[in-house]
Amino acid sequence: MTSKIQVILNISEIGAGTRGASLGPQAIISAARKKESDFFDKYRPYILPIFNELLDKPTPYHNAKRIDGMVNVYENIKTEVESTLSKNKFPLIIAGDHCSAGATIAGIKNVNPTKRIGVVWIDAHADLHTPYTTPSGNLHGMPLATAIGTDNLDCKKNNVDEETASLWNQLKSTSILPEDLVFIAVRDTEDEEDYLINKHQIKNYAVDELRSLGVKEVLTQIENKLQNCDLIYISFDVDSMDPILTSHGTGTPVPNGLTPAEAKEILRGCLSFQKTIAFELVEVNPCLDEKQNKMAEIAFEIIEDLMEILEKK
Repeated sequence: MTSKIQVILNISEIGAGTRGASLGPQAIISAARKKESDFFDKYRPYILPIFNELLDKPTPYHNAKRIDGMVNVYENIKTEVESTLSKNKFPLIIAGDHCSAGATIAGIKNVNPTKRIGVVWIDAHADLHTPYTTPSGNLHGMPLATAIGTDNLDCKKNNVDEETASLWNQLKSTSILPEDLVFIAVRDTEDEEDYLINKHQIKNYAVDELRSLGVKEVLTQIENKLQNCDLIYISFDVDSMDPILTSHGTGTPVPNGLTPAEAKEILRGCLSFQKTIAFELVEVNPCLDEKQNKMAEIAFEIIEDLMEILEKK
């Protein structure tokens, strides 16, 4: 029987600030092999073109590092997501850095131009920076800004040259409305991101609130909030989890995150939404893992835990 699921590997880390995220997808494959799992035989992955050679030379784009390569990454992801959805398959994307999630959202929109897309963003970070506001220039802090099509000039602190601005405009879309975005476990933001969160009243279920309300109630509230959306995309950054309970095997770990059990419960619930049509897992970095690939092993456990639900989509 042909699977309804298409695994897509995006082995990119040009949006990250530390090296090693491109090894995350392979680390997850290694975790599967350690368990003697046939997962990657059953779900043969499509591997997207790779542009990590840009890391071998300096970038002239200081407020959006390697954005020239990211334009290519975005185009390839959009094309594959569009192809997968057009075949009535479910894209399960395993990516290096989180920047490419903006392209996943754009790909969903391209296939469904008249439909309203909701996003559940499970992450320690809001990823709402732009070249005009970024403190680091790392593009993995900007994917949601590309998806809502903002420059956030109200908080401008960087002067952006014309070429960077032109490339940034190629990444931007208006694939989602800010009110159709929900955060879970976001706990490390800058003032410029807080401005957009407050301006658009983007809901964040902080870890304490999630535990106070209970996962079941939070899922009910999210489904109600996104009831006017036609489709839902789930993006899961492993740094949403607590590094003490997992490992520091991710680019920007933040204390006081979700437990792996909470992450599984949240994801099972979100992927059970009838409208959910794509899922992405990102930011495993085995080079930073002090527990011998523990983060990748937990990530694979999460993926395995979701397959029964995904096969019924």
